[in-house]
Amino acid sequence: MNHFPIFLNTAGRRIVLSGGGDAALAKLRLLMKTTAHITVFAPDADDQIKTWAKDGKLRLIDRAIEPGDAMCAALFYAADEDAAEDKRTAAIAHADGALVNIVDNLADSQFITPAIVDRDPVTVAIGTEGAAPVLARAIKADLEERLPTSLGTLARIGKAFRKAADALPFGRPRRDFWRDYYFNAGPKAMSTGEEAVQPALDDLLADHLMKDARKGHVAFVGAGPGDPELLTLKARKALDEADVVIYDRLISKEILELARREATMIDVGKEAFGPSTPQETINELIVEHGLTGAQVVRLKSGDATVFGRLDEEIEAVTAAGVDYHIVPGITAASAAVASIGQSLTRRGRNSSVRFLTGHDTRGFADHDWKALAQPGEVAAIYMGKKSARFIQGRLMMHGIDPETPVTFVENASRADQQVLSTTVAEMEPTLTEAGLGGPALTFIGLAPRAALAAIPEIPLPRAPEQMQEAQ
Repeated sequence: MNHFPIFLNTAGRRIVLSGGGDAALAKLRLLMKTTAHITVFAPDADDQIKTWAKDGKLRLIDRAIEPGDAMCAALFYAADEDAAEDKRTAAIAHADGALVNIVDNLADSQFITPAIVDRDPVTVAIGTEGAAPVLARAIKADLEERLPTSLGTLARIGKAFRKAADALPFGRPRRDFWRDYYFNAGPKAMSTGEEAVQPALDDLLADHLMKDARKGHVAFVGAGPGDPELLTLKARKALDEADVVIYDRLISKEILELARREATMIDVGKEAFGPSTPQETINELIVEHGLTGAQVVRLKSGDATVFGRLDEEIEAVTAAGVDYHIVPGITAASAAVASIGQSLTRRGRNSSVRFLTGHDTRGFADHDWKALAQPGEVAAIYMGKKSARFIQGRLMMHGIDPETPVTFVENASRADQQVLSTTVAEMEPTLTEAGLGGPALTFIGLAPRAALAAIPEIPLPRAPEQMQEAQ
């Protein structure tokens, strides 16, 4: 981010503009929405600018700008539509101490004017740092349709009511009140007329003052495999309401950015065979914040119910008397198998799939390797990267076809996703040589569809009934 977005208070301050043509007109239409004192320098101004000056909306000086003319100005716009003149007027404004914008010259401008959706006092600013003005306009048009014109009226009335709402305890109670006003009581009152909004606010405040303090609550939320677009709507809502977010190491920064800015963010990263926060400490943190009345989101990668030690955390909050609910997420196996163009089950191949973990609290996890070694079996192994040689050895020991396909999907669904296709016989050293550094999902019995098309000699294991037919 090269341009930091702020909202500058221009009330009663000077804004100076040099230019009198189309570029000046476009900027002035926006600037006149402010309560600033606007001065325009133009030897030959457009008739519309002259009319605005006559109506007292701005001051017009019919000459070119000279040193000292931009003194005490908060902002200066060079809109002369002439590169040499823009450079000259911008230099004068710089010397006079104003922040300078040169129209259609991003490189030499100190600030840029974003596309704006105006629902005064609600203002939405959209900027692309000059990279995609067409995109900014498209976003603006979309927001114009989505945001009702009554939003500004609700915000204006709500602003005047803020001191009265201070009677509510700071934090969650006030946020609940304002959420109720803007998304429920306010719009309902506006539907009958603006005069109904103030009485509705009074009634709403009385209702909220009578409410008991909101109890703490824990949402166990599956964050999906990492792509923020795979986050469920319920998960987005939970993050928006959270006072505290307790998250795992594998949660992507894009998803963490969706939490409320005021929320307390607590990293309890856990890593296989590496440094991690003890589960007991995590349990204590969840309960501690829940008992203070906070809305807690326990954010887990993938689906919270799959290898997430969810039961231990539920038992802890239940024992403490804290309410909870579970928001399921897209598990890594679903995202990873989609990325290789396959399905987890296929008629004639396998009617079931096993979700396994490569290690547990005691080390490498043992499973029914004999069953897994049978033709047609498909398994999705979580946290199996460091135990790959162990898995390979167990499968070979129990007679699996060495040419059975194996696929590793690292960082499933993310921009840096990688897919490694091999066989059981070549699992190691192939995996070690690839040097995958991120979390990886291991598929036994599945190859990427593209790889199958390119290498037809890799056999798809046949289901047992097909083998009997062949005999």
